[in-house]
Amino acid sequence: MAPEGNSEEEVALVANEIPASDDKNEESDPPTTDKDEKASYGAVNGEKDEKPKVKPVKFQKPSTAKASRKYVKTNSSFWDDAREFEVGTIPHSMVMALAIGTVCGIAAFLYYKVLFAALEYIWHTIPETYIVDVWPEWTHVFWIPIVGFTMAAGVGLSVMYLGEPGDLPYTVKCVHEDAYIAMDHVLPMVAASQFSILGGGSYGPEAPLVAICAALGGFISRQVFKVEQRNIVRKHTLMGMAGALAAFFGVPLGGSLFALEVCNRFGLEYFEHMVEAIFAGVACLVVFRGLAGLPMEAIWTITEVKLPEANASEVIVGGVLGLVGALIAFIFAKMHWSIMGQFQKYDLLRNERALYRAFAGAVAIVGIGMFIPHTMFWGEFEFQTIATGSPASTLDHVWPTSGAIGFEMDNGWKCLLVGIFKMIAISITVCGGYRGGFIFPFFSAGAAFGRALTFIFPWMHLQVATLCVAAAINVAITRTSLATSLILCYLSGEQMAMPAVLTASLVSLFVTGYMPFIKTQIVRNDIDTSLFHAADSGNEYDESKGVQRRFFAV
Repeated sequence: MAPEGNSEEEVALVANEIPASDDKNEESDPPTTDKDEKASYGAVNGEKDEKPKVKPVKFQKPSTAKASRKYVKTNSSFWDDAREFEVGTIPHSMVMALAIGTVCGIAAFLYYKVLFAALEYIWHTIPETYIVDVWPEWTHVFWIPIVGFTMAAGVGLSVMYLGEPGDLPYTVKCVHEDAYIAMDHVLPMVAASQFSILGGGSYGPEAPLVAICAALGGFISRQVFKVEQRNIVRKHTLMGMAGALAAFFGVPLGGSLFALEVCNRFGLEYFEHMVEAIFAGVACLVVFRGLAGLPMEAIWTITEVKLPEANASEVIVGGVLGLVGALIAFIFAKMHWSIMGQFQKYDLLRNERALYRAFAGAVAIVGIGMFIPHTMFWGEFEFQTIATGSPASTLDHVWPTSGAIGFEMDNGWKCLLVGIFKMIAISITVCGGYRGGFIFPFFSAGAAFGRALTFIFPWMHLQVATLCVAAAINVAITRTSLATSLILCYLSGEQMAMPAVLTASLVSLFVTGYMPFIKTQIVRNDIDTSLFHAADSGNEYDESKGVQRRFFAV
């Protein structure tokens, strides 16, 4: 006879009672100290001695006695679950996804409007109104350092006086350990990231939106709907992250998968939350794009004629390009940690010295940008110019587009220079304590390297070269092989490039598997309880007593 509250199908699923997890038998690392926790934070930004304060949440503790487990998403029927609105069921998840998607869509829209209004005013309205025909033409290039250093001051002061904004590694760390991001990081992140982007740093809005919407998702879950189960709160946090990236990229499936893949180093481990997160991503996409009036379409045209078909030889080429991109990413990682070591040597990583740190970063960012304007900003709009070798006058944000020397990408060597200095600019932007995302920056650097290769191998399709190298570099750093492939092929409108791009992504994922860059990407330790909850407690294993098991040494 079926236990009360469970259907016969559920009883069949859990006929054999499974003992709840016993802490004594749980394989784990030795307990971490406060020093270890601080060292793990800021894996990219290097802020090893500044751990943001997170207000702890008391989650229910499971019983150690034997208990049957039931499938958390379906109790009886859809209507019964909808009427009772039990936490974790399909009706509950649908409502949560719509609520979180709507709130995050509005938040993303407000962030977007402020950012692009400021970009237009600072980089176009002011120069065209007060500089052109007023300043001598040879002095126009000095507008780049004027804006760059002013915004660097904004970055440093916002961190010092508003508090620690966090970053992508910190967001990932919170997803694993706390299941949510504290709301007191939202305002510092908004301020620091806006200044970072407006200053021309090689950082984009994607990671700030992820952090902001993750905090909103967790807040709605814990404070509005009073959810207490850790893994359910984590699901709602992931909904916010998925919504942010789906809305920003305009790619509902690719953006949502990115939010899920980026939490781990080798594959999507929070699989049980995938469908609900994608649904929240679609909801957020509709709200954001609807309010902003933005279509969901390809934004790059690499060649006038699209690839008509895919063949086996292009898949092989994609695999080789995956190795090329992985090698570039490996060199970048080595270079980045070396530069970060110099910032550490001069004691620039503490938040008390955030202003000096930002100015140190601005020196390199502005210096490179004055001579190679293609390296400025996050690359979403610059990608078109870089991939096609179009005139510098087509660059969207920077002014003057000619820079100090009238740089143009008219040969292979110059394409290679753009790729190299873009990677340097990305590293300096991170080391300088700027806040933002490096997805599009890596895309644009990869496009430059890919275009350079077509000068050496003219038989290679430009679409395959640029997209495959871009994918390989990004996957090596972010570990997002599926999402990266979907995003690049969607935004370029190159459906037939997908086999080659996916191959490049997978090859890069494999060969860089032991090269962790975002060091908070770890293996989850609640895999045995991910779909179920103990009937006697209504909750899963309490992770707060242990530490996450590491897949790779960090």
